[in-house]
Amino acid sequence: GTNNARPCCGRDPGTEGPTPGVTLGVLPPPLFPQLDHIVSFLPVRDAVALGQTCRYLRQACDSEGVWRRVCRRLCPRLRQEGTAGARPWKRAAILNYTKGLYFQTFGGRRRYLSKSVAPLLSHGYRKFLPTKEHVFVLDHGGTLFFLRNALVSSAPGHLQWKRACRCVVLCRSAKDFTTDPRSDAGYRKYVYVLAARESAAGAGRVCDCVEVYLQSSGQRVFKMTFHAAMRFRQLVLVGQETERALLLLTEEGKIYSLLVNETQLDQPRSYTVQLALRKVSRCLPHLAVRAMTSNQSSAAFLTATGPPCSVTPTPRVPLTPDPQHPSGAVYFEVHAPGVYRDLFGTLHAFDPLDLQMPLALGLPAKVVSCALGYNHLGLLDEFGRLFMQGSNRYGQLGTGDKIDRGEPTLVQGLKCPLDVWCGLNHSLALLCCRELGQAVLGCGCGAGGRLPGWPKGSATFVKLQVKVPLCASRLCSTRECLYLLSSHDIEGGPAYRELPPSRAPPPPESPGAQACEQYLSQLQGCPTLAGRLAKVREAVGALPLPPCQKDFLWEALELIRRSAPPHSPPACS
Repeated sequence: GTNNARPCCGRDPGTEGPTPGVTLGVLPPPLFPQLDHIVSFLPVRDAVALGQTCRYLRQACDSEGVWRRVCRRLCPRLRQEGTAGARPWKRAAILNYTKGLYFQTFGGRRRYLSKSVAPLLSHGYRKFLPTKEHVFVLDHGGTLFFLRNALVSSAPGHLQWKRACRCVVLCRSAKDFTTDPRSDAGYRKYVYVLAARESAAGAGRVCDCVEVYLQSSGQRVFKMTFHAAMRFRQLVLVGQETERALLLLTEEGKIYSLLVNETQLDQPRSYTVQLALRKVSRCLPHLAVRAMTSNQSSAAFLTATGPPCSVTPTPRVPLTPDPQHPSGAVYFEVHAPGVYRDLFGTLHAFDPLDLQMPLALGLPAKVVSCALGYNHLGLLDEFGRLFMQGSNRYGQLGTGDKIDRGEPTLVQGLKCPLDVWCGLNHSLALLCCRELGQAVLGCGCGAGGRLPGWPKGSATFVKLQVKVPLCASRLCSTRECLYLLSSHDIEGGPAYRELPPSRAPPPPESPGAQACEQYLSQLQGCPTLAGRLAKVREAVGALPLPPCQKDFLWEALELIRRSAPPHSPPACS
């Protein structure tokens, strides 16, 4: 080039003082494309680390052209339609670089973490569910993968992760999927998939449908197609096999339900099911539900974000519509009297003839996530605080005791978890902090190895002996093993806010603060100024200060004593 100037790292002869550092910004413009081309050959982890060194390299490493080449190298079959967001290619590259499904068995002496073979066609991981023998994974592109025979029995009572499991595409254009909500994976016979399909009546007309597959073979046994005007985004199951209630959440925030008898799904016949509006959407029409979760005998509905609820309703009083504060709350349906007693501590308001009556939980802040177990639950608010409620027979609430809680109770010492999972009689939390790093915390019953490292269980959240992979985001547990999902989304994740000072708990008093409070109380007990100055003089004499500084303080105290009126009241003193 014509520029003959060279950056020098030392000091030129004949000059005084250090030479200012030469930045990469003085490079000639023709070198910019070459730098982007060089960065595109780096691994994803090195490219991200290089972009954090200086402002110039950050601009070069955040280029969409660089991440497009990186993404095509990682997953050549990913198309432009599968990417979305403000930075689609960077998001897609990081999603596919960090994707992974991990598995750790509870039985045996060896506690090792195994990783499955990631499907090459998957666009990251968004959701997963293990069944009795297989694992189902939904990616960000709407493709549901079926990992066949992921778990094999290596010995009686021992399971082993099969690395060479077959990855089969079960369904495309899927929005959500679910299965039996019980913690025991042996009950999960069918998989319900919410998908968008093109209608056969009109070309280009897309309708939502629910397809039911056998988990053992992946064969479709049932299909329900809805009207084109009905658009859904989530589905959950409630109830037993003979009277299974399928709850569907629309894009407008309304909940519909229909009854399904799973014992008749495999019979070759066609019949019509009745779709009805759920009572939570009928009696509270102003509410817009954002998400929902369920168990075999209960369901929880999270409303859209908005101003926090000013009232604190109790389960003993039926709810009435509140149009002023309809959002940021949690509503419950409890269908069994035993579960109702465990959750709320009483059966006073339980009505067996009206099981769909929504019950609200009063919290001081908005709820962003909910984990629902059989007889206990966990709530995460917008400030990253965890509230637990329900049965605490095994210490599964993590409050340090085994006392049941009929109202949400704050768990101390656990802040901003990435994910919370509630099982049958234990709870898990995925945490990322400076003190513990990336770790899994657990509490409750430890029988069967469900709390690795704590076989006797714990009434507080303790760190488990689990090797947590980098960028882990989701977790769940079955009777045999613990699952961890890894897939980092630069546009997702829980975004917690800072707790305002008015709501923050007071810090614990240190010994020095207690001594200071005691000394000030002694000063206030002295009725005259002379007595107070004597107390201060004693305190100055006990301080580890040089003699010259002590003399200066004593002279100041003497000036204060002389300038004060002889008979001044204690208030003026």
